[in-house]
Amino acid sequence: MLSTPFTELVGCSVPIQLAGMGGVAVPRLALAVAEAGGLGMISSALMSPPELARTLDQLRERTSKPIGVNVVVALHDPRELVEAAASRARVVEFFLGTPERSLVELVHKGGALACWQVGSKEDTLAAAEAGCDLIVVQGSAAGGHVEGRTSLLSLLDEVLDEVRVPIIAAGGIGSGRSMAAALAAGASAVRVGTRFAAAEEADIHPLYVQKLIEARAKDTVLTEAFHVMLPNMPHRVLRSCVEAATAFQGEITGELVMNGKKMPLPRWAVPCPTRETTGAIEAMVLYAGESTSMVKSVQPAATILEELAQGAERHLRQWATRLGATGAR
Repeated sequence: MLSTPFTELVGCSVPIQLAGMGGVAVPRLALAVAEAGGLGMISSALMSPPELARTLDQLRERTSKPIGVNVVVALHDPRELVEAAASRARVVEFFLGTPERSLVELVHKGGALACWQVGSKEDTLAAAEAGCDLIVVQGSAAGGHVEGRTSLLSLLDEVLDEVRVPIIAAGGIGSGRSMAAALAAGASAVRVGTRFAAAEEADIHPLYVQKLIEARAKDTVLTEAFHVMLPNMPHRVLRSCVEAATAFQGEITGELVMNGKKMPLPRWAVPCPTRETTGAIEAMVLYAGESTSMVKSVQPAATILEELAQGAERHLRQWATRLGATGAR
């Protein structure tokens, strides 16, 4: 039941994409998601093109399943990263930038599928016009940086009849029921971030994980508070980290370790705390979508994916049965 245009195009067995979260979507997590049947994604944040190439080469030695790369356009000129990724990854995905045909063509030149994450009908149409093979449509319930300003289902209603490429639904997907709802609405896949942030293979600090487990949707807030390195970009986080950062005395909250690099972490900085990060963890950015209500414990990524996929299939089957019974009457 879960075979879709997304799975057929990408080569997955399950229509789930790991969100390419900086500091979270590390190779180990991407590998686990890919091996379980989804599209594993790695973040290219703080990576040089040679580092990205080496990482992808190492992943290709360990799996033949599809792996993708997330590239944040707003951080830097992405062309060298794209060149390194396109010949080694199945999907190159762009975020926080206006869809651009030249970047899409660069991805295609390398042999990969091009994807763009957007938050509006206008940008969805622009991504399709630019030649993207896949488009991630992000609703306002998403964690991390958020381009969507409306609910996911409202945005899907606006765009699904307007473009022909597979649409990946993002924002607030944390259960089999919410995944089924997105697929039933017409999406070809779902993009999941917050649930996988609490995966055993994710690289986030244990205190951050505990905060996700304890939080509910009402404990998240859409804000622009964490602006250092990436200003004026709305993001959904746990309300507690905004309060802790506001109360923090000082300009450096601790030391970040990401992709083998160490750096002082200014208060209100964009990177989230990884396992090796030290300092005032509670005052660092703790990204969380409204699906944090579905984070109950630390689980292997394969278990999370299986729960989502089996739950979605079960709900879709139940809904079809109910509708069939109603129609029979």
